Amino acid sequence: MGPVSVAPMETERTEATEEVAAVPEPDVPWVTLVHNDPVNLMSYVTYVFQAYFGYSKDKAHSLMLDVHHKGRAVVSSGSREEMERDVQAMHGYGLWATLQQDR
Repeated sequence: MGPVSVAPMETERTEATEEVAAVPEPDVPWVTLVHNDPVNLMSYVTYVFQAYFGYSKDKAHSLMLDVHHKGRAVVSSGSREEMERDVQAMHGYGLWATLQQDR
């Protein structure tokens, strides 16, 4: 019998797994916008801003004037979840509100 040929043993290779880190989105806040409508009285809108957000009468009145004259006003800002809650609350008061990511 002649020499026996043995295949070289494969050495175990451990391949490093590359973890792709998720690129974090910039921490851009979301805002709640209240839009002008032909239904609600200005005094009621002012009341809602005071009652729900706890704004002073002057700040609530100023925001209401923005809604009335500019067509909309940013009434709150924060996380998306918080702004979704605020939009739902404004809808509960009968106001037209939306949310968007602040720019």
